[in-house]
Amino acid sequence: MKLQTASETISFIKELEEKAATFYEELAKRYPEKAGDFLSFAKENRKYIKQVQMAYQSVITDAIEGCYAFNLESDEFSFDTNLPENATLAEAAQKALQIEGKIINCYSIGVEQSGALLADVPRNFKIVVKKRNNRLDRLKSFAGR
Repeated sequence: MKLQTASETISFIKELEEKAATFYEELAKRYPEKAGDFLSFAKENRKYIKQVQMAYQSVITDAIEGCYAFNLESDEFSFDTNLPENATLAEAAQKALQIEGKIINCYSIGVEQSGALLADVPRNFKIVVKKRNNRLDRLKSFAGR
């Protein structure tokens, strides 16, 4: 699906964040030794939803939509959260790294495409990318890398 308006893109990002948050909650149940980390990731994901939504709402009104600030193909950022029942923590972390890569890529391209039109939205996207990059080191340690 082609995402072109700010509204479409923000809605899609909310879906990605929620799907990833649910994934991390499931990992917390499966790997209790890392439950604190995974639940923290889920909480952060939901915080990012609110942060981006607030940035969007602060610059967009119902009368003025963010026009065509984006040109994203949602299929490029979709991800699968299914893990085999017997997946190890390292395999789960590897899957999480793939998911994080997709989400970071979505935000990063969003920054490039909307920077000139929606100052607050891309600024918040950059903040989320920076915070997510910090998460990658923890996930890499779980994956044994």
